[in-house]
Amino acid sequence: MSPMTYRVCFVCTGNICRSPMAESVFRARVEEAGLDELVDVDSAGTGDWHEGDGADPRTVTVLEEHGYGSDHVARQFRASWFSRLDLVIALDSGHLKALRRLAPTPEDAAKVRLLRSYDPAAGDDLDVPDPYYGGTDGFAACLEMVETASHGLLAEVREHLEGRAA
Repeated sequence: MSPMTYRVCFVCTGNICRSPMAESVFRARVEEAGLDELVDVDSAGTGDWHEGDGADPRTVTVLEEHGYGSDHVARQFRASWFSRLDLVIALDSGHLKALRRLAPTPEDAAKVRLLRSYDPAAGDDLDVPDPYYGGTDGFAACLEMVETASHGLLAEVREHLEGRAA
């Protein structure tokens, strides 16, 4: 991985539902854009409850039904990662607050953004709701939000890359 690599990490609570979904979708967008050599995508959770586990079976099902890969091992986000990441994408405002508290510097805290802030149609509700306790339709709704916001996020990442190349 070159020092030019732009690193994005998606973060939810346990790293088994929302963030692996966002990771898979965004990786697909990055590959479609031909930027996979330049952009590194991963995910983590604010807690360690599921560390070492695969993604929730319902996440895997929804991803596969929509043609996304779902190879995943859950892990907990560490404050030490901030220094090597360009963007830390929180799936809801609770994660945003937790990650900003964890950030060692104000610059690091500024790297934390809400995923749905990249969706111009999202309005005021920028949380991707946790589908864990609901049925599969909650996972499908989640995927739709993630897909919509991924386009805006990709546009921003592309701008950063062009800025670095300039």
